[in-house]
Amino acid sequence: MDILQLFVLPIIGIGVATLGTLVGLGGGFILVPILLIIFPEATASTISSVSLTMVFLNATSATIGNYRAKVIDFKTAGLLAIGAVPAAALGAIMSMQVSRSTFDLSMGIMLILGSIYVVWRGYRATGPEDGSDRNPNRHITERMGRTYRFYVSTITTASLSPVSGFISSFFGIGGGVINVPAMTFILHMPTRVIAPTAMLLLVLTSSSSLLTRIFTGQFEEGLAPAALLGLGALIGAQIGIYLSPRVNQKLILIFLAISMTLVGARQVALGI
Repeated sequence: MDILQLFVLPIIGIGVATLGTLVGLGGGFILVPILLIIFPEATASTISSVSLTMVFLNATSATIGNYRAKVIDFKTAGLLAIGAVPAAALGAIMSMQVSRSTFDLSMGIMLILGSIYVVWRGYRATGPEDGSDRNPNRHITERMGRTYRFYVSTITTASLSPVSGFISSFFGIGGGVINVPAMTFILHMPTRVIAPTAMLLLVLTSSSSLLTRIFTGQFEEGLAPAALLGLGALIGAQIGIYLSPRVNQKLILIFLAISMTLVGARQVALGI
């Protein structure tokens, strides 16, 4: 690692974590393409391991802030974790089996699909604001005083998470791009509760994946970059929480979608 990376990586960590927290996607979708460009010779497992470290620290920092705001649905996060945590461990193991070219191609496709979702989310993906279910089994009152009452199906929730856990771990992107729309359109959770709950789930799944990667020796090459990016992520997450009610998220999502499409096209071209 050269001197330039020593100073640049923490700045990247701050920027990625800030943006990832603002849009509720954890930041992995933003960081992995950057890492693919900065470290062209790194293996797929190294790239995803480094990204997951930053995602874990970003999600942990954001979860602390969300806990203070009292907007996390702990019951739903726990139900989702039942399938997502073991699936994340499996994703970490499978990432060792793919070549860099296959990873580039797969990641490029994921980025393009993700960019479509990001645009859609900016204009359509909104859940109920206060929860109007007739038979609510969730009751959350945030620190600002607003109360959310809503119903979440236990069976549906437990069955949703394995796919997001595997994908988030395999690619090192975090599961927000799957968990957030699932919580919105399938579980019908209030908008204010979705991102904080998804962040807590991300803490659990990324922990499972990171422990698996440590025990299987996938961290030997990426420890220093992961530490520098993670340092920035701890700061960036708090910046994102502060800026969240003060910025135009639609503009951010459009910019993010354009960037993801361009980088995704590049990765597909490299992988073909």
